[in-house]
Amino acid sequence: MGAVQEGFLTKAAAAARSAGHLFPEYAACEAALESGWGMSHLAMEANNLFGQKQAHPALAGTETLALPTREFLHGAWVAVQANWVKFADWPACFRERMALLRSLSATYPNYKAALESANGEQFITEVSKTWSTDPGRAGKVLAVYDCHKSVLEANEVQH
Repeated sequence: MGAVQEGFLTKAAAAARSAGHLFPEYAACEAALESGWGMSHLAMEANNLFGQKQAHPALAGTETLALPTREFLHGAWVAVQANWVKFADWPACFRERMALLRSLSATYPNYKAALESANGEQFITEVSKTWSTDPGRAGKVLAVYDCHKSVLEANEVQH
């Protein structure tokens, strides 16, 4: 495992934990996948680790960053322009994402199921059904976790 990946996961899990995430180590793996290990333009410019799009009206206290993205729509990947939330820091990103999942849990049964999950794997499986248009997202996040399990579990034990 590279030092960059290990450092990212440690920092992301700490930010998720400080934000009160239910499964911080799994959230760190989501962030790794969604942000290209923190190297995406969105992560670097907006502290947006999950590809969280801006609401209308904008999320209170945040700015908006417009960037192109790819969405899996009608069985194919297509390029679209989207407005993204610009967060002050990583803990704010994790905190607002959990708030979004909670606020949408009555509308999206998969978010409700994710929030009621007994473990991180179930959380990832449920949240991925609605969060992303990538049909392989859950498996990809869980593969990140499995690949870096020793670092993540050591990090979890320390806290």
